[in-house]
Amino acid sequence: MREFPKNLFAGRRYAVVGLGRAGLAAMRALSAMGAGVVGWDDAAFAREAAAAENWDVGDPSGDIRDFTALVLSPGIPHRLPVPHRIAAAAQAAGTPILTDAELLYQAVRGAGGRARFAGITGTNGKSTTTALLAHILEGAGVPVAAGANLGPAALSLPLLPDHGVYVLEMSSYMLERLGTLRFDVAAMLNLSPDHLDRHGDMAGYASAKQQIFARQAEGDVAVIGIDDEFCTAIAEQRPRAVRISGVRPADFWADGFDLCSSALGRIFDLRHARALAGAHNAQNAAAATAMALALGVSHEKIADGLRSFAGLPHRQEQIATIAGVRFINDSKATNADSAARALGCYDRVVWIAGGIAKAGGIASLHEYFPRVAEALLIGRDAAAFAATLQEAGVACRIVDTLDAAVPAAFEAARRLEAPCVLLSPACASFDQFSGFEERGERFRGSVVALSRHVMEAS
Repeated sequence: MREFPKNLFAGRRYAVVGLGRAGLAAMRALSAMGAGVVGWDDAAFAREAAAAENWDVGDPSGDIRDFTALVLSPGIPHRLPVPHRIAAAAQAAGTPILTDAELLYQAVRGAGGRARFAGITGTNGKSTTTALLAHILEGAGVPVAAGANLGPAALSLPLLPDHGVYVLEMSSYMLERLGTLRFDVAAMLNLSPDHLDRHGDMAGYASAKQQIFARQAEGDVAVIGIDDEFCTAIAEQRPRAVRISGVRPADFWADGFDLCSSALGRIFDLRHARALAGAHNAQNAAAATAMALALGVSHEKIADGLRSFAGLPHRQEQIATIAGVRFINDSKATNADSAARALGCYDRVVWIAGGIAKAGGIASLHEYFPRVAEALLIGRDAAAFAATLQEAGVACRIVDTLDAAVPAAFEAARRLEAPCVLLSPACASFDQFSGFEERGERFRGSVVALSRHVMEAS
């Protein structure tokens, strides 16, 4: 891989606010390209860690107008619910507020690179689709670098050759901080209410998501899911968009287990893609297929990629089978819509749910409640979930913690003859964990410990 020129950003000065994974990667990359960089984090320990690496750490708000741009961590608001004070100072001074994906694009084009950019967004499924598309491209021999909201921070990605492809997962927070980034191929998978505190309402959220299509030119490809009312309305405004679905005819869709194209016919039998179960994953497969074809990959290579894709951790990941009971880790399901996609894949489950609920709780999952043999509830909003389930006549218990839930779920699965224990919390995890990853790893550890205990007792 080529390296970015060491003087590419010479004469520029950036303030980086939020010194987590993406912030520190941005500081390293911008400095390596010749820019001046000042970092800040409201947490003293983060500032101390950056200072220990000899970074210039200080509050940039006093001279923010002297910076080329403010690189603001996606998790820090610049509008709603309340703008961070440094973001407010930047807006007052007219200093651009950017995300690191924007700076990656500027760096690639500034270095003369012509690699293409593929962007993927949506409320659910974007991580799987990002990883799947990157897997297909890599298998087809295309130089690829994947990251941004998923995996490596955008500015830690290498300079690709001109026939390479950057595959970037884009959150709504990142999309509202772009300036010049143009995606050659862009996909919006689906929309359901999420992050409304940051965007004000559903219209604001949808507007932020649609920025993935901003600046697209003739010849660029927009891929839009039509399995929800919000994206269907957006697709109607873009008559040249490629429409995808996991359940009904479209440009690319799943007809049962057959992945089909309106132009090409049957493409692939999804029963051979073991990591892509369910209608939601059929839509993910349709999106990745449409994007890969637009990027010049052959049908055969796409089929190979779908077949060999191993899936991602914490997304309907099978951990173990103990005495005939499967344990499925879907910790990434941080809202009800995502949990619905998992519940729809199984006829009868013991369901582990709970944490910090999103607006509306789990009321929208009512159609899936008959599949729940018993629900074991954890976390802050367990009582609210219990009230919803009890009103619907679903057996449930509050067990508080994930460590307690796993053995209780195993006992319930055997007693109630449910073949599957599903962790699909429909909640954020920050009441008990640092994120969905830690929650999923705790589940994995508890299942492994349970398996060991059952084997020793047999």
